[in-house]
Amino acid sequence: MISKRIYKVIPLLLVADVLIWIGVYDLSKPQLLEVCFFDVGQGDSIFIETPQRHQILIDGGPDSGVVEKLGREMSFFDKSIDLLILTHPEHDHMGGLIDVLDSFDVENILWTGVLKDSSEYNEWKRRIQEEGSRVIIAKRGQYIRLGDVFLFVLWPEESVEDKKVKNINNTSVVSRLVFGKISFLFEGDVYRSVEKKLLLREKNLKSTVLKVAHHGSKSSTDEKFLKAVLPEVAVIEVGKDNPYGHPHQETLEKLEKYGMKILRTDLNGDIKIFSDGLNYKIK
Repeated sequence: MISKRIYKVIPLLLVADVLIWIGVYDLSKPQLLEVCFFDVGQGDSIFIETPQRHQILIDGGPDSGVVEKLGREMSFFDKSIDLLILTHPEHDHMGGLIDVLDSFDVENILWTGVLKDSSEYNEWKRRIQEEGSRVIIAKRGQYIRLGDVFLFVLWPEESVEDKKVKNINNTSVVSRLVFGKISFLFEGDVYRSVEKKLLLREKNLKSTVLKVAHHGSKSSTDEKFLKAVLPEVAVIEVGKDNPYGHPHQETLEKLEKYGMKILRTDLNGDIKIFSDGLNYKIK
């Protein structure tokens, strides 16, 4: 008769076997940069994993759906995020981040600290204090090195921490991710007025992929700015049948004029881009 002790050992051996195979799988993955624009409805959420396996989340969409999205991209055993970026504290960017903080250990948080009068904002402030993460107040000139990948903060021009502003969209963190010859420009929800200032302040805005500002609203995507960035791919994060008319036909016509590939989360779902630093592939 086989003792009960052996029955207890067998499941442990099976778990160990699974862990070994997961380790082999991870080591076999090519060392690529992965940037995934999540389809979170009317909102923004972008997940980045570098070749060295640094994980960054830019915004969290309007609700807890982002947690399920992360679960599909990250290992079952991976419950930490290296860097969380909140571009600006509006519901369609901030709402899901409360659930992210509940579900993951977040080591670093980059945001502007701008003031907003809402219960959701107050909850966000409370939760990041409880999380114990290192909090970085974003302003132009900062950069973060993530192995061979660099993230440059282009906007806001100066700290807006604890300040009240008329247009919170224009305080959005604008950042540029660079890996070799491939680059991504993430605009948040800034308007044309900020894009024009970026034109004056930044020598090099040229980027392979542009995350189009403000869900394709006509308030953004200045034509001179677009010519300076001149992306090969334009990604619009937008919800189906949204009440704002996003993306606006005027914006789509500008993007089409310069022959770039237009991808939309309302039409394409999750949009994932892989790069080895020289080339890229869209899934």
